[in-house]
Amino acid sequence: MSGGAAVVLVHGLWMSGFHMTVLRRRLDAAQLRPTAFEYRSMSRSMTEHAQRLQEFARAQQADELHFVGHSLGGIAILRALQLTEDLPPGRVVMLGSPLQGSLAAQGIASKVPFGRAILGISIREECIDCRSHEWTGRREVGVIAGSSRRGLGRLFATLDGEHDGTVTVAETQLPGAKDHLVMNASHSGLVFSGEVANQTVHFLTHGRFQR
Repeated sequence: MSGGAAVVLVHGLWMSGFHMTVLRRRLDAAQLRPTAFEYRSMSRSMTEHAQRLQEFARAQQADELHFVGHSLGGIAILRALQLTEDLPPGRVVMLGSPLQGSLAAQGIASKVPFGRAILGISIREECIDCRSHEWTGRREVGVIAGSSRRGLGRLFATLDGEHDGTVTVAETQLPGAKDHLVMNASHSGLVFSGEVANQTVHFLTHGRFQR
């Protein structure tokens, strides 16, 4: 099957494409032809992930090519799109991505034995050593943050303001993004929520979230 609109789904830290199955089925029902990109979130650098994601995206046969990334996956998408502009047009939705650093990751790195090793190279690069991302590309980017405070991240850091249990709403802000929405979901729950899926479809279709 070729042509039409396709969506590349990118999972987060310690996860796999399997964790995106529920979201994939919902996007498939919306005729968006989703496919999951797999990567080893702990063992390689973000540059390597971004390059492999570029290659994966180029192999998709589509007139429109969208991206949806959960947590670290959103940053991988951002990095990949910063490296090229030769992909088919489309939009991006990031779910709970720590785009302005991660207090939870910093807490794990400093308080847990072998914490930096447990987090992996990419988290150290993007959320601890580098704590600020912005978007200057032509694609429209939407960000959904969670506000249900259920998650393990709060055990390792004091999360100020609204948060999803792992990432604060403030950490999901992205200068240059087209839209930003806060929804009642936990960090992991963002990929299982039907309401989040509906908002994702709406942004990919219209370039804005529904209010």
